[in-house]
Amino acid sequence: MIQVRRSIERGDANHGWLKSKHTFSFADYHDPKHMGFGALRVINEDRIDGGTGFGTHGHRDMEIISYVIDGALEHKDSMGTDTVIKPGEVQRMSAGTGIRHSEHNHLKDQTTHFLQIWIMPEKNGIAPGYDQKSFAQDFSSNELILVGSKNGRNGSVMIHQDVDMYAAKAQESGSKIIKTFKHRYLWVQVIHGTVSVEKTELKSGDGAGITDAESLSLRWTAGSEFILFDLPQ
Repeated sequence: MIQVRRSIERGDANHGWLKSKHTFSFADYHDPKHMGFGALRVINEDRIDGGTGFGTHGHRDMEIISYVIDGALEHKDSMGTDTVIKPGEVQRMSAGTGIRHSEHNHLKDQTTHFLQIWIMPEKNGIAPGYDQKSFAQDFSSNELILVGSKNGRNGSVMIHQDVDMYAAKAQESGSKIIKTFKHRYLWVQVIHGTVSVEKTELKSGDGAGITDAESLSLRWTAGSEFILFDLPQ
């Protein structure tokens, strides 16, 4: 079963310095039909004006992932982390028992465009943590790259949940059959280009949730960028 979430149907927030599209309910945007998908709770597509950003604020008991599409995102937190996230890199912050952080556009004269992703942890009350890795060289392979997993396997960032997160920045068109289990949930989020999930065509900003499947056929056009989540219910 495929549940399509078109880009135009997403929640829309314009704060002047921040323009955001919400795939699922978030902040002032509430849609009881779209409260998340399995352990996936938030996919926000954010654009932050140059020299602006989110002031220091707190989180608890959530795995928060940042995926930068264009620009550069500056991150500081109460653990002492002070870093910049660039395209080709994936960051995971485990809020756990409580963390405070800020995020700013590191560039003064250019918009930073990124995805903010929240995944519910396997259990609450873990120690806060941070992980950031570059996959820029891997993305040149035209393959789906494992960028996040429960055990941090194959050099991926570790996520405190039974989830595999893949990303692709395809230089050429391609296809792949994904093997999974009927009890698992899959979500495809398209950033750029065209991705076909079975016979359903997705464009930039579109997403789709897949349930009750043992395999999934994906096809994509040259220049496509997208993320695939393999999730528990």
